[in-house]
Amino acid sequence: MCFLQTVLDRPHYGFTNSEGSFTRPPQSALWREFSYRMNPLRDRRNWLTAFGWFMTFCFVPVFFLFFLKFFSWKLFGIGLVYSMVLMGTHGTVYLHRYGTHRAFKFSNRFWLQIARNLVIKVIPEEIYVVSHHVHHKYSEQAWDPYNVNGGWLYCFLSDANHQSIARNLSENDYARVVRMVEHTGVKPNTYAQYLRWGSVAHPARTVAHYLLNWASNFAFFYWMGGMPLAVAIFGIAGVWAFGVRTFNYDGHGRGKDRRQDGIDFNRKDQSVNQIWPGYVAGEWHNNHHLYASSARSGFLPYQFDGAFEIIRLWSKLGIVSTYRDDRAEFLSKYYRPYTEGTAALTPDHALEG
Repeated sequence: MCFLQTVLDRPHYGFTNSEGSFTRPPQSALWREFSYRMNPLRDRRNWLTAFGWFMTFCFVPVFFLFFLKFFSWKLFGIGLVYSMVLMGTHGTVYLHRYGTHRAFKFSNRFWLQIARNLVIKVIPEEIYVVSHHVHHKYSEQAWDPYNVNGGWLYCFLSDANHQSIARNLSENDYARVVRMVEHTGVKPNTYAQYLRWGSVAHPARTVAHYLLNWASNFAFFYWMGGMPLAVAIFGIAGVWAFGVRTFNYDGHGRGKDRRQDGIDFNRKDQSVNQIWPGYVAGEWHNNHHLYASSARSGFLPYQFDGAFEIIRLWSKLGIVSTYRDDRAEFLSKYYRPYTEGTAALTPDHALEG
């Protein structure tokens, strides 16, 4: 089997049935798998998924504290902008375009570490990066870890149930996984440590990184606006932390073909360009699936791409050394032929068709 078909740890219900095709598991099986993955006492190699969800649930009491003690519409608005726009755009820039697709390069590792910690950390790099390579290779097929055909809950729980790296990789295959994520700043485990912990990241380094990231961000917001601002931002950041887990379900049409002619030019999968994630996070998803390694995915005039504007600004400031922009190729290969063909289609031609 292909490396990307075996690199992720299979849930107990498997990615495929006996014929090798995808079968949608019942919700009870999804919850049983989630319960197993949340228990590091049962298997220490569950630590990364359990830790990731533990940190996500840490937002919940802060969310309620904000509404019970510090609520104001101004702080609520600030928190929403931070959560939806800043955290969403940062996810697109760092985890998506840099971490997975290497669409640009930082000038040095100092700027990488600054960029890595610009916002409150939610998603461990290896959970996102490795599985996202599989998603692009096998979109909506059996091995896709957040296969939209599995349903909303399948996608929502996928970071726990489907996105961890396999626990029985050979030393050579583990080295391939390390090469997929080490550019993100994660110091990888040795192979012996991987066999013990089932991950590229080491628990001690990961916990320390999260604590430093959360503490420094909280201190900054406290300095900017006191406890009300810090609580507002951390509380509402939880909206993004939970909501981002549903993105692929929406971004692939919720299991239906919602692609539109003249807007969604990639026809290899059911990804769609959506206004909300496009404008708030630069995530024009169909364009991205068409040109995955492009630092820009907003190709049409109305498709503002804030994530790309940040990358371009960083390039001008010397923070980014190089980036890739496939907009010109998209326009010449897809958009102009479409518009010219549409313009040439007279009513007589339409009747003949």
